[in-house]
Amino acid sequence: MGNFSIKEKYLKFILYMVVIVLVNIAGITLFFRIDLTKDKIYSLSQASRDVVATLSEPLTIKVFFSKDLPAPHNNTERYLKDLLEEYSARGGKYFNYTFYDVTPEEGTLTREADENRDMAKSYGIQPVQIRIMENDEIKFKNAYMGLVIIHGDLIEKIEAITTTNGLEYKLTTAIQKMNNKVSALLRLKDKVKVNMYLSSSLNTIAPLIGLEKLPLLGKAVADTIKKLNNKSLGILEFKQFDISDKKQLDTISKKYDLMALSWPAIPEKNIQAGSGAAGLVVEFKGKTTTLPLIHVMELPIIGTSYQMADPGKLEEELNGIVEKLIGINKDIGFLAGHGTQSLMPDRLAMMQGRPGGGMQIFNSLLSSRYSIKQIDLKNGSIPDGLNCLIIARPTKKFSDYELFQIDQALMKGTNIAFISDSFNEIMPQQGGIGMPPRYEPIDTGLEKLLTHYGVNIKKAYVLDKQSYKHQAPKSMGGGEQNIYFAPMLKEKTINNKPGFMNNIKGLIAMQISPITLVKENIDKEKVTATKLLSSSDESWLMKGTINLNPMFISPPREKDKMKSYDLAYLLSGTFTSYFKGKAIPQKDIGSKNTKEEKNKIKGFSATHKFLETSKPVKLFVLPCSQMLQDNMLDPEGRSTNATFILNIIDHLNGDDKIAKLRSKQQTLNPIAETSPFDRGIIKGFNIIVLPVLVVLFGFLVLGKRTARKKKIANRFKA
Repeated sequence: MGNFSIKEKYLKFILYMVVIVLVNIAGITLFFRIDLTKDKIYSLSQASRDVVATLSEPLTIKVFFSKDLPAPHNNTERYLKDLLEEYSARGGKYFNYTFYDVTPEEGTLTREADENRDMAKSYGIQPVQIRIMENDEIKFKNAYMGLVIIHGDLIEKIEAITTTNGLEYKLTTAIQKMNNKVSALLRLKDKVKVNMYLSSSLNTIAPLIGLEKLPLLGKAVADTIKKLNNKSLGILEFKQFDISDKKQLDTISKKYDLMALSWPAIPEKNIQAGSGAAGLVVEFKGKTTTLPLIHVMELPIIGTSYQMADPGKLEEELNGIVEKLIGINKDIGFLAGHGTQSLMPDRLAMMQGRPGGGMQIFNSLLSSRYSIKQIDLKNGSIPDGLNCLIIARPTKKFSDYELFQIDQALMKGTNIAFISDSFNEIMPQQGGIGMPPRYEPIDTGLEKLLTHYGVNIKKAYVLDKQSYKHQAPKSMGGGEQNIYFAPMLKEKTINNKPGFMNNIKGLIAMQISPITLVKENIDKEKVTATKLLSSSDESWLMKGTINLNPMFISPPREKDKMKSYDLAYLLSGTFTSYFKGKAIPQKDIGSKNTKEEKNKIKGFSATHKFLETSKPVKLFVLPCSQMLQDNMLDPEGRSTNATFILNIIDHLNGDDKIAKLRSKQQTLNPIAETSPFDRGIIKGFNIIVLPVLVVLFGFLVLGKRTARKKKIANRFKA
């Protein structure tokens, strides 16, 4: 009997081992994973699945990652491997990836690692410096943490992958961009002309301005363009021009905004007076962009300094220009003129000590996804078929005809993002040192359009006790100071129900105005109004005389004077034209026409195609242009403010999947605000009630065990 028992144990052991092996084999062939995270951060988003599913040619990703990196970089490498495995499963035979070992080691692997590092450098991947903790000391180490994406002859690179945050978004948008570029290149019938104006006369003066290697620049640039042309399906038509004649140079300089250099005779150096130019002119279908090959910088004390363009960096700059010219991205309209915000800073204003008011970061983030078309209503019109038009802080009056153009663009199905201000800040004139700025109400005429569509913006600023805090200077007593006109929006004040608003859990607004719905102008059956942002219940308004000096702002004592205000709305549906039942405005011919031209125009008539009802369309209203400023956005586009703005633009362009992908890994998750009473209840429960419950549960278990023992004892006594 004992022998049989031993045999039975061995048999069970063998059977268990066989089952374990079979389960592992099944696990390898029937691999699956379950992502239990709330936002599915370890699973591919729908946008990523769609992008890799559309691959029609092989796409290869080469990853250069140093081994045995400390946390958190080792987790980044592991996440990248899992992510690429997910892409590969969706992309099938067209998606391939390889990890290359670039870590120098002892033995035979050293040569392979050296070759891999050389390969990484050939793609422009350089090691980055990371901080590590070793033997209780903080040290710095160089490590490779980059990858390149190769699609045909096209190459995109991500030089430094230092975090998992936003990694899927970067990969997916890079692959999408390459797909779009291939399609755009195949559609092209005309060549992109690249003309290099490089005067040989500059070689005589080059040593005197510190450009000894200038004679070698022409060949280096030509090689760079040839290399880029091979990667761009041969769409570049390259020509070189050696012009030294001053009249010709002046003509070309004015035509292309090309920098021309001239110098006097220098007899002691045996140099004659001359002129020359050094620059690239990229031209496609009447649109031109100029790239200087010599940069002139004015440095304090040192004076004028000359610097030659780096041919290595020139390829990347030229590639960006070509991509913009051929239009690999969707078009997006940006209203110019009427005092609207400029995408570039006002250099003159900055030199005079005034705010530059530029939106360089917004421009950069937007340009990475869209081709921005600046629209001037005075000299042109809003093109048909435009998905979205951005109107950012206009300050000057619109004519009725210009309002008519905006109204009809909405009727034709162009979504509009209206981001405005209620007041124009007027800085004091010279001599007004110490005087605060004046705030004049802005009236552009667009207000009546918005009111007709169902939205009214009040001429006031929303102040909020839940606001941004900054460190006050010691001269003012130090400590934290509330900036009440910069509300902190979080929790219930942000509507996370729309997909593109998911994970937007904390925003900072600045000088934002309240919005009210004009309900009698909204047909509930045709138009849906969705509130996206609001202030807290501890908000109040500043109107009339505006003074934004934090020292003179304090919350009202009476709580009944504070309430929540609506701050942003998205209206979607079918709208009625503001000009329905009104006379159709005519374009103002202007006073610049000659008498002969005006006589020709007399008797000329044209009939406007007028739409009374719109197609299904969206209107986004945010009375806070400060949210587009450089100090409110980050260059990487990972902050919640940047994510919110970009997601809105994507939603208006029908790219909700990309918007969801971008906000997928937002890490800002603020703790819910609780009152002191609630915190006291929670603290008391944890300190007193919870231990008492544990003790009572222990007594309950003890009582059950005692009762069970008695029951068993009584049974055996019987």
